[in-house]
Amino acid sequence: MTTNTANVREAQTPLRDRYKKDPGTALVADHGQTSGVDLSDPFHSLVVPMPGCGAAVPISVHKALGGPHDAPTPGDVLCAALAACQDSSMRMIANLLGVELELLEVNVAGDVDVRGTMMVDRQVPVGFLEMRCNVRMRAKPGTDLRLLDQLKVASEKSCVVLQTLRAPLRVEVGYENC
Repeated sequence: MTTNTANVREAQTPLRDRYKKDPGTALVADHGQTSGVDLSDPFHSLVVPMPGCGAAVPISVHKALGGPHDAPTPGDVLCAALAACQDSSMRMIANLLGVELELLEVNVAGDVDVRGTMMVDRQVPVGFLEMRCNVRMRAKPGTDLRLLDQLKVASEKSCVVLQTLRAPLRVEVGYENC
C-alpha cells in the first residue's frame, strides 16, 4: 500500500472558511452529456460525465429491454455513481478522522422491474425499486471502533449521491427542436 500525503483538512479549511463567509460560492454544478455516435443505433450511445474532460463512457441498453448490454447501461452508471460517491466520502472522512484504511470496496446493485419502462404493466413503477450499497472495509489493526462508527455515519451523511437518492430532488426536462 502506498502512503499518500493528501490532507483533506488542509485542502478543505480555506473552502469551509470561504463558504461560511459567502454561502453562494458553495453552489457548484456537475454535468453529464450524451453523444449518439450512430443515431440509427437505438442501443448504443456515449455519455461524457464531465464535458470538456475528454472522457467518454460507452452506454448500452440492458438485455432485458432488448439491447445487447455490451457496455454499461444507464442503471449501471447510476450504481457506479453511488459506489464512487460512497467510496470518496469514506476516504475523505477517514482522512479527517485519522483512520488508516487497508481495504475499501463499495459494491452497489439495484433492482428494476422493466415491465414499467416497457409499458407492459402501467401499475409497475418506472425506476429502481431498491438499491443495495455494500461497503467492505478494513482499517489498520488497533483502530478505535468508535472512530469506525463515526466514519460510517459521517460518510453516509456526506455522500451526495446517496442522500440525493434517499430524498429525490425535482428534475426538470426541457426539449429543443433544432
